[in-house]
Amino acid sequence: MSDKKNAPGQLNIELPEDIAEGQYSNLAVISHNHSEFVLDFIMMAPNVPKAKVKSRIILTPQHAKRLMMALADNIKRYETQFGHIHEPETPPYPTMNFNTPTAQA
Repeated sequence: MSDKKNAPGQLNIELPEDIAEGQYSNLAVISHNHSEFVLDFIMMAPNVPKAKVKSRIILTPQHAKRLMMALADNIKRYETQFGHIHEPETPPYPTMNFNTPTAQA
């Protein structure tokens, strides 16, 4: 039996079955501090005033910027293949309340 090794610069990524199913999200909330970006992916149901975070991803600023560039590149390729992605004139979600105190000077 031969022992296969990855070629230099090649990464072997495992995708567990439960993760491969994915989580649907129709809203993302992004926050950051000096050392990390936090992406909360949320599923909002119509006419339901409460929603739960389905997944939270924490990234370094460098990885967040790489993700932004990769997403922009993929959107460009998607629109080249399938046409322009149209955005609604008004957001499809209600005003969000995070119960944070009002800033005061």
